Amino acid sequence: MKSFRERLMQPLEHLLELGGIKKDITLLVISGIAVVLSLADVQPLPFDIAWVAILLCGVPIILEAIIGLVTAFDIKADVLVSLALIASVCIGETFAAGEVAFIMQLGGLLEELTVAKARAGIEKLVHLTPQTARVLKNGTEAIIPAEKVQVGDMLRVLPGETVPVDGVITSGQTSINQAVMTGESLPVDKTVGDEVSSGTVNQFGAFEMRASKVGEDSSIQRMIRLVQSADAGKAKIVGLADRWATWIVVIALTAAAITWLATGQIIRAVTILVVFCPCALVLATPTAIMAAIGNATKHGFLVREGDALERLAKVKVLAFDKTGTLTCGTPEVVAVESLTPAHTNTDLYRFAACAEQLSEHPLGKAIVRCCKKDLHTELAAAQDFRMIPGRGVAAMVDGVQLLAGNPELLKEQGVAFAVPASAEEHLHKGATITYLAVNGVFAGFIALSDTLRAESADTIRQLTALDVQPVLLTGDHESAANAIAGQLGIREVRANCLPQDKLRYIDEFQQKGELVCMIGDGINDAPALKKAEVGIAMGGTGSDIAVDAADIALVDDEVKELPHLMALSKRMMTTIKLNLTFSMTLNFIAITLAITGILNPVVGALVHNAGSVLVIINSALLLNWKHS
Repeated sequence: MKSFRERLMQPLEHLLELGGIKKDITLLVISGIAVVLSLADVQPLPFDIAWVAILLCGVPIILEAIIGLVTAFDIKADVLVSLALIASVCIGETFAAGEVAFIMQLGGLLEELTVAKARAGIEKLVHLTPQTARVLKNGTEAIIPAEKVQVGDMLRVLPGETVPVDGVITSGQTSINQAVMTGESLPVDKTVGDEVSSGTVNQFGAFEMRASKVGEDSSIQRMIRLVQSADAGKAKIVGLADRWATWIVVIALTAAAITWLATGQIIRAVTILVVFCPCALVLATPTAIMAAIGNATKHGFLVREGDALERLAKVKVLAFDKTGTLTCGTPEVVAVESLTPAHTNTDLYRFAACAEQLSEHPLGKAIVRCCKKDLHTELAAAQDFRMIPGRGVAAMVDGVQLLAGNPELLKEQGVAFAVPASAEEHLHKGATITYLAVNGVFAGFIALSDTLRAESADTIRQLTALDVQPVLLTGDHESAANAIAGQLGIREVRANCLPQDKLRYIDEFQQKGELVCMIGDGINDAPALKKAEVGIAMGGTGSDIAVDAADIALVDDEVKELPHLMALSKRMMTTIKLNLTFSMTLNFIAITLAITGILNPVVGALVHNAGSVLVIINSALLLNWKHS
C-alpha cells in the first residue's frame, strides 16, 4: 500500500509528465524569449517578463524537489536549484532567477535528447512489432491481429510485409531483410525449411510458413524485453555520483550561510547556491552510459543495463563456450576420402548425399546440405532406403548398394573394416566420421566437424591485445577442444565441462580476484552466464534461457564485435571519470569566485550550466566512437 504522502504527490508527478519532450521544448522556447527580452530591458508586461521563465521553468524544478523530499527525502540537485531560485527572487534578482530556471531546464532537455538519441537504435524494435498476420485456414486467407496467431498456424507473407511471428517456411522462396535483428543491410535468401523471425521484412516473393513462436515468445518481443530492461540508473557509479551530489548540497548550504554571516552580502550566498548546484556531476555518468549503450546497439549488442558495461570494463578473463560461440554450431563436411580406385572422392560424396536425403539424422542432413553447396548438383533419388537406428542408413544409389554410418553398421553388415590412419587424424581433431561401404566393400569416409567462425581467430587476438585473457570452457572432449584452442591461440582450456564444472571454473577465477565475462549460447551455459560478472549470450542462435540469463545479447552472433564492446566499456569509464573530474573542479572554482564576490548570480548560472552542457557533449561523443 502506498503511503498518504505518496498518494498526495502522484497528481503532481502526473502533471509534470504531461506533454513529454514537446511540451518541454515549447516551454523552453517561450522562456528563452522571455529571458532575452528581460536582458534587453523590453518589458511588454506590467511586471518583469523574466517571471514567465520563472513560472514555466522554475516552478517544475521546485515541484520536483518537493516531490523528492516528501516521498523519499531525496536531496538532489533540484533542491539546491530551488533554493537558489527562491533566494534570487527574494533579493529582487528576477532576471537571475529566470536565467537559472531556463538554463537548468535546458540542461535537463539536452540530457533527455541525448538519451533518446542513444536509445533510438533499439527503441525502433518496439515500433516494428507486426500488427497483423495473414492466416490460412481451410483454404481461405484471413487477416487477424498478430497477437492472435497460435503455434502451428499456417501463414502467408507477401512481398514488403513484416514477418508477424517466428516460424519455418513451408512453401516458396524469398529474400529477408534482417536488419532489425542483425544490423545487416544485405538481405538473406530463404527457402523451404528455413526459419524466419518476427519483425524482419520480406523483400520479394510470397511464401507460406508455420508459426513456431508467437506472442511474447517471438524474437522481436524477446529483443524488446531486453531493450526495456536497459536502465542506466542501476549502475553503481551512478549511485556514487548521487551521494556526492547530496554532500555537495550540504556543503553549498553551509558555505552560503557562512559567507552571508561573514560578509553580510546575501547576493554572494545566493551566487554560491547557483554555481554549486551539482547538475553536471549528476549528468556525468548516466549520459555517458546511455550513449555507450546506443553505440553498442549499432554494433549488434543489446545491453540490459549500464551496470553491465561498468563491470565489463573491469573484466580480466573472457570465458568462451565453444560450440555456437567460437564455432558455427552446425556440422560441416571437412573431408571426403575414397579408399578404393573404383570410386572418386566426388563419387562417394554424391552417393552418400543421395542416400541421406531421406534421413532425419543431423549428420545426414549436414552431408546433403554440404554436398549441394560444394558440388552444385542435383541429387538423384535413392531406392530401397532403410534407416537403421543408432547405426546409419542403407540405400541403392546409381545401381550400387551403399552403407553410410558408424563402424558398428559396417561390422553388422559383414563388411571387412578397420579405421584408417587418415580417419584417426580427423577423430583426434574432434571430427565425427561417417564410414561408407559400396556393394559390401569398405570404400572410404566422410569427416564432419563444427567449423570455426571466420572472425574467431582475429577476435581472440584483439582481445588479448586489450589485456584480457581468453579461456575455453566446453563440454566437448579434450581433443576437439585442444584442436580449436590451438587454431585460436587460446592457452587455457577446460574440456568435458558439465554446467556445474563451468560454474566451478568461473568461481576459481573469481576467488583469485579476477573478474570474469562468460560468452555462451546454450541452455547449459545459463548458470555460468549468471555466475560471471558479465554474461554475453548469442542472441540469434542462443537459447531463450541463455539470453534471459545474460546481461548482454549479441544479436547478430558475430563475435568480431567483442573487442569493440570491451574497448567501448573502458572508453565509457574514462569518459565518466573525465566528466566527474571536470564537474567537481568547475564547482570548486566557481564557489571560490562566488565567495570573493567576483561572480554574481547571473554570471554564475551561465558558468555552471555551461559546464553541464560540456559534460553532455563529451558523453554524446561516445555515440559514434569506434575502436581502432
